[in-house]
Amino acid sequence: MLVLVAAGAAAIKLTLPISAAITVLLLVLVVSYRQVIAAHPDGGGAYAVAKKDLGRTVSLLAAASLTVDYVLTVAVSLAAGAASLGSIFPPLAHHLLAVTMAGLAVITIINLIGIAESAKLLMGPTVVFIIGIFATIVIGLLHPHPVATIGSDLGPIHATEALGLVLILKAFSAGCSALTGVEAIANAVPAFRTPQVKRAQNCEVGLGVLLGAMLLGLSALIRLHGVVPRGDVTVLAQLTAGAFGTGWPFYVTNLAVIFVLGCAANTSFGGLPVLLQLLAKDNRLPHLFALRAERPVFRYGVTALAILAAVVLLIVGADTQRLLPVYAIGVFIGFTISQTGLVRHWRRERGRGWIGKAVLNGTGAALTAAASVVLFATKFTAGAWLLLIIVPGLMLLFDRVEHYYRRVGEQLGLGHLPAKPVSGPDRQAMVIVPIVAVSLLAERALQAAMRLGGEVVPLAVDIDPAETSRLKEQWRQWDPGVDLQVVPSPHRNLVPPTIAFVRTQMQQGRHVAVLLAQVEPKRHRYRILHNQRGLVLAAALRLRTDAVVATLLVRLD
Repeated sequence: MLVLVAAGAAAIKLTLPISAAITVLLLVLVVSYRQVIAAHPDGGGAYAVAKKDLGRTVSLLAAASLTVDYVLTVAVSLAAGAASLGSIFPPLAHHLLAVTMAGLAVITIINLIGIAESAKLLMGPTVVFIIGIFATIVIGLLHPHPVATIGSDLGPIHATEALGLVLILKAFSAGCSALTGVEAIANAVPAFRTPQVKRAQNCEVGLGVLLGAMLLGLSALIRLHGVVPRGDVTVLAQLTAGAFGTGWPFYVTNLAVIFVLGCAANTSFGGLPVLLQLLAKDNRLPHLFALRAERPVFRYGVTALAILAAVVLLIVGADTQRLLPVYAIGVFIGFTISQTGLVRHWRRERGRGWIGKAVLNGTGAALTAAASVVLFATKFTAGAWLLLIIVPGLMLLFDRVEHYYRRVGEQLGLGHLPAKPVSGPDRQAMVIVPIVAVSLLAERALQAAMRLGGEVVPLAVDIDPAETSRLKEQWRQWDPGVDLQVVPSPHRNLVPPTIAFVRTQMQQGRHVAVLLAQVEPKRHRYRILHNQRGLVLAAALRLRTDAVVATLLVRLD
């Protein structure tokens, strides 16, 4: 609407047909991301597709653009929620930054508690929001004129730009900002309960149906009531006032809108930590981002997202209109990469109906690419130029971290069988050695444990069945003289199973020592890339058990 109004008030009538075109693109994206979910159940969305089908460089581009998108999703959602709050409580309109920062603090705490718990907490406001929006549409369409008008009149709207193809494309591209939540479900598939793929696909369809119906219904209501932008209020607040008046339904609906806009940031808190975890597993970010707390939460990813979003909000002063264009560009790069990757996937697999699938994804890729180009060109001077610095900068960061880990892996002998450790004579105690991989680190730890005396127990936690199976096979080939003990981890956590095993041994009267091998890099600036697993486990063992916790440093050149 803000783009169309440049051609005069009459041009706003095009909101409905443009929203219909956006809804068609939404349907293409929903179908596409259902396919992404099935093909990549471990999450990652565009990043996972690009890594598999488009190569290393494009996967780095996808990761960088998605990271930018997730951070801006939090900022945009909270800023929009604050603007809506200012629409119904005018005194707060002058304190939007403080409101957004308070909302960010609340949503961060909720997500540090846990994704499942936060979903339950946010369910109530979401249901009220959905009911309120559809009630606004249905009741509003029954009234030929608005029941009430709110906001200050900005005066006559004069055309400053001709209504043509360029303006329509700009309006279409700007309106596509409404589609940015579609990617999040594909990125956060692991957050769903079993059966994860089916639940995530159903969620994707539910999102598409609800969002499409809301877009078309609200656009029809805008056209019927002749709504134009007014001062100090949002368009959505105008529509609810036009349907209900300014009684209690108006306040209930808009409060639900505020809660949901604020909690829309929850899609990022569910998606970005999973993406960061995948990047960490690919050695493109510090491994601490792959660590879960005792609750199934990637707390380092959640904390990093909160800090970055706070910085963005402070820079732009919680101004939604300064965030939206750049925000949409990042996610549309992800859309284009994801669908282009699927085209190559169908072409390579050539399964049943592959041509139709490829045409569908190719059409979606072309539309989202066109929207990205239009947005970038029209908003270049308004801040979009920053993407030329931020995205390549993130790609360089991921690349350098991966390069560093590759060199470290070579020094530690990862992938090669080390020499067998020699057993010592004293077996009066038990020395537990947590094992992650067969490497020089494991060999040094076992050698030190055997020299300490007592029974040596190499302990692995079954976080990833595929990785555990590979570890057991490597252990069998290595045959260091002691059997590998594997303990299950239903919630894919490292700490609780290890603590439970130590406690069980101590309850049986054993004197337990836990030997943790840690990498000590030569330069201090590389320390953040190491040791976090050992630090977290050591802190938990010292706090919750009476075991002796020892650290063996393996120094790198």
